[in-house]
Amino acid sequence: QAQVAESGGGSVQSGGSLRISCIVSGYTYNRYCMSWFRQAPGKAREGVAGIESDGSPRYADSVKGRFAASRGNTKNTMTLQMNSLKPEDTAMYYCAASPYYCSDSWSPSDYNAWGQGIQVTISS
Repeated sequence: QAQVAESGGGSVQSGGSLRISCIVSGYTYNRYCMSWFRQAPGKAREGVAGIESDGSPRYADSVKGRFAASRGNTKNTMTLQMNSLKPEDTAMYYCAASPYYCSDSWSPSDYNAWGQGIQVTISS
């Protein structure tokens, strides 16, 4: 059974940076999309960044130019470098894996492996 584990996160002031990482194990697909979603209290879960096995990333408009996703050499790890953070970036961040290609639709139902989530808090 696939397992997804996130690390990093925490609290930082507006304008600061944080890095969050994710590792997937037991996922039996040869290639898969890894993505970060986030969910703030009272809001729907939204896609933030996704990256293919070949390293091609895509980003939500709200984070373009500020966030950078990368995938490790073993392809089962993903790091999200978050710069110029804003209070509206505050949320629980979830790593997820999908056997489908990454899509700008950011449909959570396409993902069948999820981490428990880590908190990212940005203070003004």
